[in-house]
Amino acid sequence: MLRTKDNIVYHEIIGLKVKILSHLDTSLVNREGIVIDESMNTLRILESKSGKVIRVLKKGGVFLFIIPETGEEVVVDGMQIYGRPEDRLKKIRSTSVGR
Repeated sequence: MLRTKDNIVYHEIIGLKVKILSHLDTSLVNREGIVIDESMNTLRILESKSGKVIRVLKKGGVFLFIIPETGEEVVVDGMQIYGRPEDRLKKIRSTSVGR
């Protein structure tokens, strides 16, 4: 299934370009890069400008992801992707099966 703006929160986000639009930690705002890892609470982002890896809490953040297949830009509240990645991926399978 292709990633779209409607289902991005159920898909793998590692490898996507991301920009932090807002965050409780204001020093993170406007940083951008590639998501290189994800845990239940955080995203690890390889920052474009500095080449450094930053760890960003999902809670308290609003992120702009770019879907490479379509070029779509999708704004996602961190709470929508909060939790273990594998559990989020299971949700799309269970909703697909029920259709």
